[in-house]
Amino acid sequence: MEARLTGISRRETLKYLGYSGGPLPEEVLEQLSAGEREILRRAVPRAIWRLFDRGPAGELVGTDFTPAGEDIREFLKDCDQVILMAATLGMEVEQLLRRTQARDMALAVILDAAASAAIENVCDNLCADLAETFAPRYLTERFSPGYGDLPISQQAELFRLLDIARRIGISLSESGLMVPQKSVTALIGVSDRPQIRRSRGCEACAMFADCAYRKGGTSCGKT
Repeated sequence: MEARLTGISRRETLKYLGYSGGPLPEEVLEQLSAGEREILRRAVPRAIWRLFDRGPAGELVGTDFTPAGEDIREFLKDCDQVILMAATLGMEVEQLLRRTQARDMALAVILDAAASAAIENVCDNLCADLAETFAPRYLTERFSPGYGDLPISQQAELFRLLDIARRIGISLSESGLMVPQKSVTALIGVSDRPQIRRSRGCEACAMFADCAYRKGGTSCGKT
């Protein structure tokens, strides 16, 4: 299944910029368009996924991994299978962001927001492809380590089970943050029942105040 970046939502870019409405100066609109074009030019999206059966205690069958926390147990309660996924925009975007931060912070903020919107698009496209692949069964939304009470420390388990570093070139810091930073890992449940859609955005997250992703200037990619 090929990773696809099909566009950057201006609404998503503005959301990551904290835009609250009202007219935007022409100069800002030009900077947004230029920033989005540059991210589209630099991005080399990659993605992987793997399906596991879910055991009676919530464990992924055939592994020693059990997603921890009440939130993920509730989230997956109707699911007998779990997809682990990972996606990234690649190192060219990472290098662009670092270079720009060193010379022009205003532009760097715009590029960062556009890149966040871009990885959302890659993840949304992957989830759409997975939904088509698994139909007529139903998928949950994405649930990433660090969201709710699913420990960010369990990021390492996803890296191990998916062989993420070798397969798509994402490395993991001791604190659980990823490089390239515009990368996402997540769990997705598979069920015979339609799944409830959750509210979008970081503000709906129980970990909003203490989120390690948000403090690092990125997001877990949860939609």
